[in-house]
Amino acid sequence: MRTRSASSRSAGRGRLGAGVIDIPSIPKIDPATAILANPQVPEADRYCGKCAKPVGRTTATAEARVKGFCPDCGTRYSFEPRLKTGDLVGGQYEVAGALAHGGLGWIYLATDHRVNGRWVVLKGLIDTGDADALTAAVAERRFLAEVDHPNIVKIHNFTEHIDPDVDAPVGYIVMEYVGGTSLKQILRDYRTETGNHLPPARAIAYVLEMLPALGYLHARGWAYCDFKPDNVMQTEERLELIDLGAVIAMDDDTSPIYGTIGYQAPEIGETGPTVATEVYTVGRTLAVLLMRLPVVNGRLGPLPTADTEPVLAQHDSLYRFLLRATDPDPDARFASMGEMAEQLTGVLREVAATDDNIARPAMSTSFGPPRGVVALGDTAPEPAKLIATLPAPLVDPTDPGAALLATTNAANPHDLEQAFGNAGDSVEIPLRLVRAEIEAGNVEAASARLTKIESVIPDDWRCRWYRAQLALLTEQVPDFDAVYAALPGEAAPKLALAATLEHTDNDHALALYELVWRTDHQFVSAAFGAARLRRARGDRAGAVAVLDQVEQTSAHYLPAAIAAVNTLLTNRPATELTEDLIRTAADRVARLTIEARGEAARVRITVLDAALSWLRLGGGVTGPGKLLDVDFTEAGVRTGLERCWRILAREADDMWTRFALVDQANAVRPRTRR
Repeated sequence: MRTRSASSRSAGRGRLGAGVIDIPSIPKIDPATAILANPQVPEADRYCGKCAKPVGRTTATAEARVKGFCPDCGTRYSFEPRLKTGDLVGGQYEVAGALAHGGLGWIYLATDHRVNGRWVVLKGLIDTGDADALTAAVAERRFLAEVDHPNIVKIHNFTEHIDPDVDAPVGYIVMEYVGGTSLKQILRDYRTETGNHLPPARAIAYVLEMLPALGYLHARGWAYCDFKPDNVMQTEERLELIDLGAVIAMDDDTSPIYGTIGYQAPEIGETGPTVATEVYTVGRTLAVLLMRLPVVNGRLGPLPTADTEPVLAQHDSLYRFLLRATDPDPDARFASMGEMAEQLTGVLREVAATDDNIARPAMSTSFGPPRGVVALGDTAPEPAKLIATLPAPLVDPTDPGAALLATTNAANPHDLEQAFGNAGDSVEIPLRLVRAEIEAGNVEAASARLTKIESVIPDDWRCRWYRAQLALLTEQVPDFDAVYAALPGEAAPKLALAATLEHTDNDHALALYELVWRTDHQFVSAAFGAARLRRARGDRAGAVAVLDQVEQTSAHYLPAAIAAVNTLLTNRPATELTEDLIRTAADRVARLTIEARGEAARVRITVLDAALSWLRLGGGVTGPGKLLDVDFTEAGVRTGLERCWRILAREADDMWTRFALVDQANAVRPRTRR
């Protein structure tokens, strides 16, 4: 599903780890120790730079060759380093040795004689005789002179050196020496040490850190094309893109497109590089860091499913993020790196909270805060009440109607329409009117307005959000799951989905409630929902544990504390009651400050009624003689109950209700001889 571009409201992030988790620092590597003693390209990695067919490998009739001509297309190839230790390139850079072999050629370490002998990196081409490769180098040189981003390797210069094999000048890009460890090597080392792929939170943090760099390129009309673990390096607490050899202008429909099979989007051959193809490579890179992908015909295959991959089963939001990022339909993927970063940040918060059970609250870039708490009792929320408390989509500040929307507090559809007048090109004003009609219960009017705006923004997630709410009001099955799939890092769709699943999929609803609550404690409805479902399955202790997490500073602390007392005692058979349990509930009540006399009386009744049932069953008191402020005897408890029922009677507005409450008081009062 397509969503709004969120580049104007990108999620702010700090150091590596997005301020959510800590990432182990990687020490900078001494340049002298990074040089390869025997630089070679493994036979399995030898391909023709022109037709991508295997070359230079051992066959049944020939031995492996490091240089020669491709048997398929005749293009010259060479896999041995062109530069030797001591070579002076461009009269300025003295080669110290080879560092690695990249997708477009060898990479060398050198010292800059003109700038205090600083270490630099020289990057050459796989095949200097390949015209396409030479063209790519020229294009790269023009672009790299303009690059200035903290997460992209800095380019110092572009120079040439005569290649003796072809007796012609060969271009080299002169880059800063980063001296870190690639994500590919970090993953390899971690797997060697633990046998596992990277922890999900760490893998997400790595990818998240690089999205602004890709967005920087996109904003300038360029596509990176070859995003993968090999091309990202960590030095201390910093990540950088280290190979820009495949960068190409998105409007370039003539130059060759370089990339890596298994990471490239399937449509790139037809569409060329786009933001959607870039999103795909990010999704594939994250998947490679997280899990072992199947290999099909020697290439990385599709994503595993949650049935076969534990990390996907454990983190559903992460799975949905990967599914959307790598959707076969380019239009269904994230619309920008900014939008991708916003959702991935939300997923990271959820994963981290799941790992250590510490909430990671944050402001959403798509929804406002919860507008209330629904369903404090034992029953699932009613549709209208649920809609009234769900977070509302935020207004896009770039919309033509944003300023007008900020000037009115009207909620009635008629008043809003009068205030707005002609919406013009605004999308937000029609959406606000749809919301007003829904909250007023005007199903037909809301549906008509929604149908009209859907013709303008048919793939916008907000249309799905309001369409699902309309389904709630008409007792149809709401599709909040589609909104969750589009916005996997947001809490609001999960909360709405959980509420609608309570009667049909109890386990799924509970998992969603607990995920939302564990991640962000401002969603108190999720706490009450989780407690309600745990209580329904007999897990009173689990329900109380959730309710106890509502903070004392919250406006909903008192309702949660009272709900915890009710959970402990209400509808509990007398045979399950104990003195410790009753005293625990009484201590909870004693610690509460309840200003409303009627509310205080009701919660005291819960405790005293349970105590009376236990005493009548023959329970013997062994602790202190008081329970709340009455004697912990049958007579004392009855006196306390009588007092509470009479308080409720005095608080009642209705005469007949008052009579009924007085009868309750009379019925429970202790018997006397008078």
